[in-house]
Amino acid sequence: MEARIDFYKASPEALKAQIALDVAVGKLGLEPVLLDLVKLRASQINGCAFCIDLHASDLRKQGESERRIQTVTVWHEAPFFTPRERAALAWTEALTRVADTHAPDADYEALRAEFSEAEMVNLTLAIGLINTWNRLSIGFRKQLTA
Repeated sequence: MEARIDFYKASPEALKAQIALDVAVGKLGLEPVLLDLVKLRASQINGCAFCIDLHASDLRKQGESERRIQTVTVWHEAPFFTPRERAALAWTEALTRVADTHAPDADYEALRAEFSEAEMVNLTLAIGLINTWNRLSIGFRKQLTA
């Protein structure tokens, strides 16, 4: 697979805005590990190798175990995730696949049980952002480096 364009160079103002929003969402009070679990899961669903590598690495830097990182893809069956993390992962899957899921009521209710209204909005923004990063990275073939 060959890189297509460097989207940072092609539209620096757009990427500056995307990065600023990403930084802002990171400061809205959601736990950093939770955000990276969500980013990893969305990236797995979308098949974004660059983002999977990045967010798995970020989780390791935060002290997460390989066991938790490796089982994000099967979180439904793994006992390593809190109810709050499970609600966030379910919401991530629902919104990443929104054309198929239409954000089911059950996932919304699980989210509402664990998050405040502001946190639900902030998490939803974070999910939207990682999906945008995935689309940029996949669409323009952002390359992993050794």
